[in-house]
Formats: sequence, C-alpha cells, structure tokens
Amino acid sequence: MTTCSRTRTLLCGLVLLMAPMPALMAHAILLDASPAKNGSVAGPDFKIRLKFNSRVDGTRSQISLVLTEKTVRKLTIEKQASPDVLSAQAVGLKPGTYWLRWQVLASDGHITRGEYPFEVK
Repeated sequence: MTTCSRTRTLLCGLVLLMAPMPALMAHAILLDASPAKNGSVAGPDFKIRLKFNSRVDGTRSQISLVLTEKTVRKLTIEKQASPDVLSAQAVGLKPGTYWLRWQVLASDGHITRGEYPFEVK
C-alpha cells in the first residue's frame, strides 16, 4: 500500500469516526415530566405527561405506577397528541409516595426506561 493510499484510508476512517451518529442522537431521553421527579400532585386523580427528546412509539411503550404497597399498576397510554409525548390518567391514588416507571421505544429502535419518585397529597 502506498503512502497516499494509507493517508486516504486514515482520513476516511477519521471522517467516519467524527461524523454524527443518528442512532445515538435518537435515543429517547426524558426532558420533562408531570408529575415531576420528587414533586407532588393533588390526588386522587391526575394526568401523567412525559415529554422526550425524540419520537416514541406509544403503542409499544409503557407507563406504570409502583404503588405504596409495592404492587405495580400498568396505565393505559392515551392517543399521542405529539410524537414525542406520552400521557396517561392516574386514578384513585391515596396520599403517599409512588414511583412512576416508564419504558419507551424510540424512533431509532432502542428501548429506554427509567423511574422516579413523586408524592400524592
């Protein structure tokens, strides 16, 4: 291999490494949530709203509540008004600390999940 060929190969490799990777940029990251992490809401009924940085598939995503007695209640995701937002209705919650658990399928085909606590007053 000539010096020119090696240089060209090296430059092509560097360009590929420095190019943005759409798959990494499309992972769903939670940007905003209601109820907020460590926040509080008035119960017993309220709306849950999760906004992500990219499109998420509402039909293949999940929102659940871990109740005060450690049981899990899967919530029904409402029809998406925006491709980057999921919402559901929580009903009949007593005062206490709960965990909101979510799992979404992003437009890049990757699943992202998370959970956080909040309080019902």
